[in-house]
Amino acid sequence: MRDRNRQISRRQLLQMGAAGGLGLAGLGAFPGLLETPEALADSGRISKSLIDAAQKEGAINLIALPPDWADYGEIIRIFQTKYRLGISNANPDGTSAEENQAIQTLKGQDREPDAVDVSGSAAQAGKAAGLYQPYKVSTWNTIPAALKDSQGYYYGDYWGAMSFLSLNHVVKQAPKDWSDLLSPKLRGMVAIDGKPYSAGDGFGAVMAASLANGGSLDNIEPGINFFVKLKKAGNFNPADAYTATILKGATPIAIKWDYLNLAVRDQGAAQGQKITVNIPKHGVYGGPYYQAISAYAPHPNAAKLWMEFLYSDQGQLLWLKGYTHPARYLDLAKRKKIPAKLAKKLPPASAYKNVKFATLAQIAKANAILQEQWDAKMG
Repeated sequence: MRDRNRQISRRQLLQMGAAGGLGLAGLGAFPGLLETPEALADSGRISKSLIDAAQKEGAINLIALPPDWADYGEIIRIFQTKYRLGISNANPDGTSAEENQAIQTLKGQDREPDAVDVSGSAAQAGKAAGLYQPYKVSTWNTIPAALKDSQGYYYGDYWGAMSFLSLNHVVKQAPKDWSDLLSPKLRGMVAIDGKPYSAGDGFGAVMAASLANGGSLDNIEPGINFFVKLKKAGNFNPADAYTATILKGATPIAIKWDYLNLAVRDQGAAQGQKITVNIPKHGVYGGPYYQAISAYAPHPNAAKLWMEFLYSDQGQLLWLKGYTHPARYLDLAKRKKIPAKLAKKLPPASAYKNVKFATLAQIAKANAILQEQWDAKMG
């Protein structure tokens, strides 16, 4: 489930674009990020014919992209400025399952989503249901094979790892590993972000707990049992861990993707609050999200242009600025395209040395078990 705070409605996005108040000053430390469409076309990455075709369509329909999730607010604003397209961003707090449902429900309508950003299980389900159309971006060969459907129906855009956020004035000793979460000093403090069988973020929390407690990528049940134990200890907080609830102290410990918790850390610092974010010592689970174009996209060329932008160096660096690990990270690093100032804001690479990724088959199997057991065991 997406973080629901700092939402920008479709109308607000369009007003911001029309007013030109797009908040791009923060990109001063990243030279070259504001290339013109013509310059990108000249680079051979994005063809002028695609840009022209997208601009003829005049708009793009996006969905479930909160502005404080993976720097999407800035990504959308820059895309809109560069290519002069109208943008809608429906249901910014929606889940991956709701994105696929929107493709089905709105089929043939002008409001149909053109592109989606979904979890692995949703991507697999979307392809199987015929909801996506294949398209391979010009940087296709630099996307790791493990992160893409070979036919181009969907491909990973960014990944994160599960992390522990602690609001320092409430949590006196920040947890560094899963066993720390069982401390009697943490009653009612530990929260996740949504039902794990419908939200990729919540799924990651349970899978990571499983890896740390005797489970595996093929066996998520120990993770479910860990949260049952956490609930019996009185430490599990059933409220969803949103930015607002964290900063207010209602959910002072949040198990979420590192890029979300690092962004909250920055927001807290701006308000004078100190926040600690730790990658657990055990059970380091990484989860990618995937981009796909709707099979019924009302603006198919705009959707392809959106994909080209996201998988360009510029789009990938913007995701990295939002603390996600973009799919083409290794290619960027190899070509020395990652600004040093940006790299310093991220946790040390050593924290991710044991990260594990599940296959889509493993995710589907685990999700089925979650649907059977989570509510029954957790209430």
